[in-house]
Amino acid sequence: MPMSEYYRSLRGKVGQELLMVPSVAGVIRNENHEILLLRKSGEERWGLPAGAVEPGETPSRALRREVFEETALMVTPERVIGVFGGPKYAFRYPNGDAVEYAVTVFECRIVKGMPRSLDGEVEELRFFPEDELPQLTLPYPPELFSRESTDRRVLFE
Repeated sequence: MPMSEYYRSLRGKVGQELLMVPSVAGVIRNENHEILLLRKSGEERWGLPAGAVEPGETPSRALRREVFEETALMVTPERVIGVFGGPKYAFRYPNGDAVEYAVTVFECRIVKGMPRSLDGEVEELRFFPEDELPQLTLPYPPELFSRESTDRRVLFE
């Protein structure tokens, strides 16, 4: 779903001005430990399955909903691996809408499904080895994607 009624209503009030958006993203690996990324229609850069948290929705529920809408995968969030925000996570959409995300990133396990676009927003889904990730839309730190990291603390800025 491109934009919920809640965010559409806010946009009707503030226009294209900056909105602070609580959001979630998932690091999802396949059996070869490759990371699932997606590329949305009209965009060159790749991103994690992600989206906004809606009013009354828990972050883990928002993550499961967003991942399913974008990838048709049912996942279980296993742990929080990062929390990011600030100017580096500001983004202006092609239509001019400005946002700044406060993103909680979860490590997820696939429960069932095969990756495919359900919502029409996603043009391409692909698993990448962690050492061959393309340039991402948001500047997550590279260590967020490392399976070999012995330091399992939550990353944040």
